[in-house]
Amino acid sequence: MTSGTVTTAVEVQLPLKVARRRIERVGFAYFSQRRQFLAPGGVERSDSDEKLEGVGEEVDISYLKSLDPKEWKDQDHYAILGLGKLRYEASEDDIRRAYRRMVLLHHPDKRKAKGEEVIQDDDYFTCITKAYEILGTSKPRRSFDSVDPEFDDSLPSQNDIDGDYFGVFNKYFTLNGRWSEKPHVPAFGQVDAKREEVERFYNFWYDFKSWREFSYLDEEDKEKGQDRDERRWIEKENRAARIKRKKEEMSRIRALVDLAYNNDKRIQRFKQEEKDRKAAAKRAKMDAVQAQKAEADRAIREAALAKEKAEKAEQKRIEQIRIEREQQKKLLKKERKTLRDKVKDCKYYAKNDKDQLKHMEGTEKICETFSLAELQTLNKAMETKGRESFVAALQTAEQKIAAELEEINQTQAKKLATAAVTPKGVKEVKKGELWSNENVQLLIKAVNLFPAGTAQRWDVIATFINQHSPGNTVLVNARDVLNKAKALQNTDHSKSSLKTQANDAAFASFEKSKKDVQTCKDITLGEETPAQASKENVKQNGVDHKVNNQPAKQNGTAPAPAPAAAETPAAAAAAPATNGSSGGGGGGGASKTWTKEEQALLEQAIKTYPTTTPDRWDRIATCIPNRTKKDCLRRVKELVELVNSKKEAQAAVK
Repeated sequence: MTSGTVTTAVEVQLPLKVARRRIERVGFAYFSQRRQFLAPGGVERSDSDEKLEGVGEEVDISYLKSLDPKEWKDQDHYAILGLGKLRYEASEDDIRRAYRRMVLLHHPDKRKAKGEEVIQDDDYFTCITKAYEILGTSKPRRSFDSVDPEFDDSLPSQNDIDGDYFGVFNKYFTLNGRWSEKPHVPAFGQVDAKREEVERFYNFWYDFKSWREFSYLDEEDKEKGQDRDERRWIEKENRAARIKRKKEEMSRIRALVDLAYNNDKRIQRFKQEEKDRKAAAKRAKMDAVQAQKAEADRAIREAALAKEKAEKAEQKRIEQIRIEREQQKKLLKKERKTLRDKVKDCKYYAKNDKDQLKHMEGTEKICETFSLAELQTLNKAMETKGRESFVAALQTAEQKIAAELEEINQTQAKKLATAAVTPKGVKEVKKGELWSNENVQLLIKAVNLFPAGTAQRWDVIATFINQHSPGNTVLVNARDVLNKAKALQNTDHSKSSLKTQANDAAFASFEKSKKDVQTCKDITLGEETPAQASKENVKQNGVDHKVNNQPAKQNGTAPAPAPAAAETPAAAAAAPATNGSSGGGGGGGASKTWTKEEQALLEQAIKTYPTTTPDRWDRIATCIPNRTKKDCLRRVKELVELVNSKKEAQAAVK
């Protein structure tokens, strides 16, 4: 194409094959084509001018002329370059082409060529150049985009939210999503969004990282500082202002997210669903617990019923056994009585006194060794055979006794053979040394002091014996005490040597107290005769001891020997005084035994005259006939020592 000729190639499509050729326009077509290639000022356009067509938008010349180059910070640089619609979405190529277009249209040289008057210092073209300097460089453009005057920093009102919740927040989150440092900002979604999508959206925005910075709004330019200190001060002030604006921006974003979250129907629905799910799980758990508890209660009730039935059956069985035993005892007692009566009526089938004594003992042996069936058979046989049956039964009883003794001897021999080798350092204690007469007396006294029901009764009794045993060379334990108590229970006291020893001691005491009794002619109501005193001494020294025949308790303790002593604690405590008198200690009133009446009078007098009473013991002595002040003091001292020894024995076991 030349300056005077315009050549245009026209393609003509025909059904037939045609050839392409270039033709030259003439006439009206020529002038129309030429006008399209002329610039607005009548200058012919170049090829580069054709590429600028369609870039940006036309800028009002009056707007450009109203710009003040000194106020460039307050100007909209996108609008100056004609990119007011694209703004932050405009690419670098779009900015460059828009600037070139503005240069072609508003350059001062071209305007001067058209005859326009241009003021060099205040020309608006300076604003165009400044806009390109800011938008054409990434960092300044980022600063300007952060404070884009067209960006809406406000939050939606409640009316807008109530009117179109999803439309309003989709718009606001899309606008603010441009500040995100992370790409792929999740969409706000609609009412039918899934729970995972909604949670991912709010997690993203509650952890939102914004690249927005506010250096464009710095009030002072640090490069204008005259020295280094001033530039540092300007930088410090600018940094503080940027941090403050950044905090305000993050608070605004957080307020927007909170506003959306609090009004989100989906969140409310999810919370209600979670609440219902938890309530259902809780109900299921409670139902399971209730069912488990009901099952446990049912099992407990069944176990209780089964236990009750078992206990009733056991009680019934025990009662049946008891009834059978009682019946057996009654029958056995009846048969024994029948045997004794028959033998007695027949004068023990004796020919002389010696046979009679032997047959009397033999009758008791038969009663003790024969069972119920054997006794019944013997009684029937004696109705016909008489003496012959009795003599045969007597021989059988003696054989049984001999067999039992043989078995006992064999058992003891085995024990002795097992314990033949005595370990070194262990002292071999003989049974006679372990249970001397003094220890037996202490055992009887301790059984009265510590009755059945005392905690660790046999340990307490063993400790009491060890504390009061004379010499204390051999110690006894609870097992020894229990075995001795059982032995005393099963012992025939008529053959015991203790009776002879007690009688001798009682007679000696009687002889010593006889002289004191002769001096007293008048015997008061509360006093006893020497014979009565000697009888009491004999009883309290263990002469007439009889072991209680009650069966052993279920806890394993054996019934202890029960001597014929006073049942009250005060009377039981009188044993030491009795022993002292029997041993020959002291003369006069101290040798006399304190009776129950005297003990009661002493206790009443002590209660009547408290410790604050003047001449207290003289008054107490006047209340007890034939007792001096010294006797009363000695008796109280003995009682105190006895109580203390009892407490020490119990404390030693604990």
